[in-house]
Amino acid sequence: MADSAVKLIAKIIDGKKFAEGLRASVAKDVADLKSNHDLTPGLAVVLVGDDAASQVYVRNKGEQTKAAGMNSFTFRLPDDASEDELLARVEELNNDAAVHGILVQLPLPTHMNADKVINAINPAKDVDGFHVINSGLLATGQDGMVPCTPLGCVMLIKDVLGNDLSGKRALVLGRSNIVGKPMAQLLLRENCTVTIAHSRTVDLADECKRADILVAAVGQAQMVKANWVKPGACVIDVGMNRIPAPERGTGKTRLVGDVDFEIVKNVAGSITPVPGGVGPMTIAVLLASTVRAAKRIHEID
Repeated sequence: MADSAVKLIAKIIDGKKFAEGLRASVAKDVADLKSNHDLTPGLAVVLVGDDAASQVYVRNKGEQTKAAGMNSFTFRLPDDASEDELLARVEELNNDAAVHGILVQLPLPTHMNADKVINAINPAKDVDGFHVINSGLLATGQDGMVPCTPLGCVMLIKDVLGNDLSGKRALVLGRSNIVGKPMAQLLLRENCTVTIAHSRTVDLADECKRADILVAAVGQAQMVKANWVKPGACVIDVGMNRIPAPERGTGKTRLVGDVDFEIVKNVAGSITPVPGGVGPMTIAVLLASTVRAAKRIHEID
């Protein structure tokens, strides 16, 4: 067969569809908890300030929480609220029996210490999985709450490659505490051979091209090119970047990932689009984590 007749077109991983199925499963779990245990899981979100993107995200979380049959609590503090005020609100939620999951929306104003605030959350209610105790549990292979976006990525990878990822060579591009590091830990848990790459990595493109699974979470628009990707690799794009729209002079922007999707899709075996890939999974996994937290708190199998 001539080379020109051989062209790999990646399977587009539909995160939106997968998330819909996950939310439906969560709704069934919630209905079961209500009917068999008289328990309604509750998720509390705390938003400080008036960041437009955060407000939209928090509103979506509230709507999807209610749609799943759960209790949704949203608390808003002004941008100039003190750190002590925020910590007091977190402590109230720690002690509220109706709340099983607590999420403090990031980023916080610069006068607040995000680590201090996150570590004030009861680890059992830390559905974001950012508390230092939950991070330690993940790093040591123990059972705890896990960050939602990396967990959603693993679900999408398994949906494409199957449940057994043993021996797969995985590369995580990015080393943040929110995505990169927990993503690497989760892939290690799946018996992958894991590399974490970043801005200081030598021969970055070559490192990426060795990976059977490439997770891009570096925050650089369309950074990953086709010659960075191993033919047939599973590419998970966590990036969310705004760039100018093609129509010059309109002032409009469009959303793109860390991967140059249009060219990489001709090399990869499977790939998540942006939007519609990893993004929808984050809230769906958050709902699932809240149900899990409620079961754990009430010692329900």
